Amino acid sequence: MVTARRQPVSTVAFIDNYCQHYYSVFEDVRHFEAFKFLHLGILSEIKRKTLPEIAKTVGLKDSQTLHHFLRDALWDIKKLREIRLWLTKMFIGEREIILCIDETGDQKKGKSTDYVTRQYIGNLGKTENGIVSVNAYGVVDGITYPLIFQIFKPKNRLKEGDKYKSKPQIAVEIIQELKEWGFKIKLVLADSLYGESGDVIRCLEKLELEFIVAIRSNHGVLMPPGSRKRYNRWKAYEQKLSHRQLETRYLREIIFGQRRRIRYYQISKVNTPDPTGDESWYIMTNLSIDLSLNVAQLYSLRNWIEYGFKEVKNELGWADFRLTDYESIERWWEIIFSAYLLVSIQATYFQLYAQTQSTSSSESPSSIDFNIYQYSQHPNWESGITWKSALNNLRLLIQPYIFYCLIQPWLTVFNIPGMKRCFLKLIDFMNDFRASPVSFSVAS
Repeated sequence: MVTARRQPVSTVAFIDNYCQHYYSVFEDVRHFEAFKFLHLGILSEIKRKTLPEIAKTVGLKDSQTLHHFLRDALWDIKKLREIRLWLTKMFIGEREIILCIDETGDQKKGKSTDYVTRQYIGNLGKTENGIVSVNAYGVVDGITYPLIFQIFKPKNRLKEGDKYKSKPQIAVEIIQELKEWGFKIKLVLADSLYGESGDVIRCLEKLELEFIVAIRSNHGVLMPPGSRKRYNRWKAYEQKLSHRQLETRYLREIIFGQRRRIRYYQISKVNTPDPTGDESWYIMTNLSIDLSLNVAQLYSLRNWIEYGFKEVKNELGWADFRLTDYESIERWWEIIFSAYLLVSIQATYFQLYAQTQSTSSSESPSSIDFNIYQYSQHPNWESGITWKSALNNLRLLIQPYIFYCLIQPWLTVFNIPGMKRCFLKLIDFMNDFRASPVSFSVAS
C-alpha cells in the first residue's frame, strides 16, 4: 500500500504560493519545506543570512536540516533554474529587457573554499582573496530581474574535469543561453572587460543585438592610412541620479577616420565639459546616431543596476554562506536568485498598484486594489515602486510569523492564555495577502 505524501508545513501565503511552482523539483517533502524556510529567512530582516540564524528565525531547532538540504539532499539545481527562468519569461512576456552583464566578487579568507584565490574583487576595487561570478540581470520598466550566474574558475584553482573559461567567454555563454530561452533583448550593457573582448562583440553582432559597452581610453581602432582621430564638440545633457536632483553632464563623439556603424563616445562623470581621463567614461555602441544624446543616459543604467545588485546582495545574504564546496554554494546562490525574483514580481505588483492609484478618481479602492490597500495602511508601509521598497513591505507581511516562531518556545513554557491564539489570528490575517499580478499554473 502506497502512503500518500504528506502536505508540507505552511509558512506565509505569498511565499508558499511562489515556492509551489518548484514543488516538482523535490521528491522529499522535507526538502521542499527547507526550500521554503530558506526563502523566508533570506527575505527576513536578520543582518547575516547564515544557516544558524535562518534556522532560529524560522523556528527550526537547529540548522542541520538546512545544511543537509544545500550539501547532501538529492535535487536538481538545473531543473530549479529552468523553472525560475520559465517563470521569469512567462512574467515578462513579450516585453523587451535591457540586459546587463557584470561580475561580482566577495572577499573570502583561506583557500578551503572552491575557486577562492587572490583575484580582482570589484566590490573592493582591488586584488584580494575571494570568489567571483559573472551575472546577468534584466531590467523591465525600472525593475531588475535576476537571470543567470556562472562561477569564474581561476586557472590556479581548477579541479579535475574543469575547463578554464575567461569572464568574457562566460558572458558569451550566458548571452547565447538567454537568446535560446527566447528573451527579447533590447540592449546589452557591459563594462570594459567585455567591451574590450572580441569574443563578446562578435557574439553580440552575430545575434544582431544592440549594445553599449565601456572601453579603455587607449582603445585601438584600425584606420586607413592618412586617417586621423577627431573629437566632436561637447554636448550638455541632464543626468538623472538616484535620490538626487538632475545634474549636467557632457558627451562628445570620437570619430576614427570616417564615421562608422559602431560609434565611440566620451562621457564626463563630473559637471565640466573638459574632464580628465579619470573623470570620463569611454564607450562603444552600435546604436544609431539619432540616439547619441541618449547613449549616456542608457549607459548610466549599468551603474544603477550594479549598485542595485550590491544592495540585493547585502539584503539577501549572497556572500553569507559558510560552505566550502561549489556545488553547495551554487545551490545557495540559485536560491538567492529565486528569492530575488519573488521580490521583483511583487515589486511589479506594487508598481501597478501605485499607477492605478494615481489614475483612479474614486475615493475607495477597487476590488482589484483592496487586497494591497488594506496592508498599505501600516505606518511603515512604503509607497515607493522600487525593489527595495517592495522588500520592505514583504518583510512587514512576514513579521508576525517570524515573531511567533521566535516566541513560540516561551508560549509553550508559560502557557499564556489567549496569546498563542492572538498570534495565529494575526498570521491568518497577513496570509490573506497573495499579491501577484499574474496567476501561474504549477510547473510540471
